[in-house]
Formats: sequence, structure tokens, C-alpha cells
Amino acid sequence: MHAPSPSLYMEESFRWFGPQDEVPLSFIRQAGATAVFTSLHQIPYGEAWPREAIVERKEILAAAGLRWTAVESVPVHEDIKTGRGDLKRLFDNYRTCLRNLAAEGIFTVIYNFMPVLDWVRTDTRHVLPDGSECLLFDPVHFAAFEIHALNRKGAEADYTPQQLELAARWWESMDAAAKEEYIQSIIDVFPGTKLGLGLDDIRAMLAKYDGLGDEGLRANYDRFLQEVVPTADEVGVRLAVHPDDPPYSLLGLPRIVSQASDVERLLKAVDTRANGLCFCTGSYSARPSNDLPAMVKRFADRIHAVHLRSTQRLPDGSFYEANHLEGSVDMPRVMRALLDEQDRRAAEGREDCQLPFRPDHGHTMMDDLAKPPGTPGYSCIGRMRGLSELRGVMRGLRFAEQAAKG
Repeated sequence: MHAPSPSLYMEESFRWFGPQDEVPLSFIRQAGATAVFTSLHQIPYGEAWPREAIVERKEILAAAGLRWTAVESVPVHEDIKTGRGDLKRLFDNYRTCLRNLAAEGIFTVIYNFMPVLDWVRTDTRHVLPDGSECLLFDPVHFAAFEIHALNRKGAEADYTPQQLELAARWWESMDAAAKEEYIQSIIDVFPGTKLGLGLDDIRAMLAKYDGLGDEGLRANYDRFLQEVVPTADEVGVRLAVHPDDPPYSLLGLPRIVSQASDVERLLKAVDTRANGLCFCTGSYSARPSNDLPAMVKRFADRIHAVHLRSTQRLPDGSFYEANHLEGSVDMPRVMRALLDEQDRRAAEGREDCQLPFRPDHGHTMMDDLAKPPGTPGYSCIGRMRGLSELRGVMRGLRFAEQAAKG
């Protein structure tokens, strides 16, 4: 029996935050990845990306022997989400980004439509029994942030009496320095950049969503898709929306990319292959009703990039980042569905038959525990472990498939 062709496997990638990333490209190569998901984080949200800057980043990666397989991400400006401000300029700039990326042979662009905050965790250094550290979300601790730090009007209605009592008790247990550190861990962990936000900035951002509601945000998302997807279609770019993380309402705001019904709606809003998904198993898995293998099969044709990780859901509504093959995600079934989709595309002769994936997040472990804290969730060794485990599942599935054929 011969080893399956490498082209049958998904493209192994790592996220890289640019030259300032504490994980050098040489380490990514040594982990076995051949490509990266990266972005031009130095360019402010809403501005067009100059082609020269894209070329410069490509050349850095090529010199390290790596390919820029997916942009993560071209951020969507808050004014687009709220439907305010100079939308014409923002849409023009977004379209320019897509054209310039396509001109340089980069055709997969990830983005999200989460209002105000990106992904949210309440503990970026939760210690597990083996001594490694991971990301955790605790609704009680988030209630403490909303009610006692942000003072969001009406926040109490989103929590149970027990959660409110525990939140108050936990908040009072911390001194002023611990409270400030916790606040900053919530509001200024945008991946790849530091926006320097304070509580007043968050309050001002929230105020722009007053009265918008689910339907208002959906309408603004539809407008975004209608404005940019035709350009993506024209130049061959595949847009890939990342799901909400966590996949349910926070801060009293709607979140509209959280479950299968949301996905079905957004794909129909502009029904073309250019309007697609970044399928993040970790984000979707935090919602118990999401059946991930079924979602992969249902939306397979529109999946353009993949984040593979797992969360462990807990009875109190908390969840933490589990090891990649543990937790609440049936990773072998998800991987099997993704490989089946690759095979289907290959049979059609599609150029985009090979799906790029990366191990998303990872535990801080071993020598990384002694290093200064970097980007939460993106230590090197934990992701390398995740990549090796996922590689093993992928190859095991292919070998089993080949053996079954004799």
C-alpha cells in the first residue's frame, strides 16, 4: 500500500501576526506548516491596503518558504456594522483591498461581523490540571465586567440571580490593580493589534447600536455583502465569514453568525460561491445545539478556510479551550466531512479543491510558560501540538480509506 498523495490532505497552516509576532516564521516551518493566515495589522480599520504593502508581506513569507494562503483578516469597520458614517468610502476601500489582494494571487479573505468586541474570553491564563494554560469564558465573570465595570444599563436582566450574586462577590474579591488588568483583558485583545481602548470607548461604541437589534444588524450585513461580494466574484476572491465567538449575544448586542440558520440566511443573501465561510469548529462548538459535522456537510461548498480547535462546555455555561482532539468537538467526523468535500471539488476539477486549515488557539505549555505573555491563545508549542494531532487524524483517515479500497 502506497502513501496517499499529499494533495489529498488539507493545507497545513499557522496564523502569523506579522514581523512583530513572537513566533518567528522559522518556527512555523519547523512545525511542518507550509502556509500562513496573516493580515496587515498595521493598517487602520477601514483603510485601503496598498498593493505595495501586500507585495512586501508576500516577499517576507516567500523568503521563509511559506505561502500566504488566507488573509486573516480584512476587518469590517464598525460604521459598516452600525450603518453610520461615510459608508461609500468604506465600501470603496474594502473593494480596493480585494482587488489588490487578487492582483497578488491571494484569493481567500476572512472577516467577521461581530459588533464592538471581537472574540471574548474572561481568563486568558486558565490553569489546567496538567499545568498548561488555556483560554476560558465564564459568564459570571463576564457579568462582573458588564455590571460592575462597564455599568451597562439593563445588563442585570441577562443573568440569573445566582450569577449576579457570584459576579458581585468575585468582583469585590479583587483589588484595584486586578480589576484594571481584568478590564483590559476583555476590551483590548483584538488579534494582532492593540487599539488602546478604555471603558468610555466601549460605551461610545455600544451607544451606536442603540435600537438597532437583530434585524437592523442583519440589514447592515446584507448591505455589506451586496456592496463587496460582486467585486470578490469579479476578481476571484473567496470571502469567508468567521462565526461569532462566543456564538450568542454579549453586551446586549445581536450576534448573527452563530448557528446553522444564521449561516443559511447569510449565504442566501448573496447566493454566489464568493460569499462563503471560515468554518471555525471552536466558535461553533460553544453553542450546544450546533451539530458541527452536519454543518460541514450542509455548507461544504461554501467553506473556504478552516479553523480547527475544540472547546469543553461546562454545566454552568462556561467553556474552555480543550486540546484539539478532546472537548466537545468530534474532530474525526469533522475532518472526514472536510476531506470528502475536497474529493468532491477535485472530481469537479475545481482550482480551490484544497482547503487551508490552521490549528486555532493552543495551550500555553512547556517552555512557553516561562516566556512573557504573547497574543492570548497563540503560543507556539501548543499550536504545534494541535497541528501534529490534526495531521495524524487527517492522515489516519486517508490511510484507512486507502486500506478499505484494497
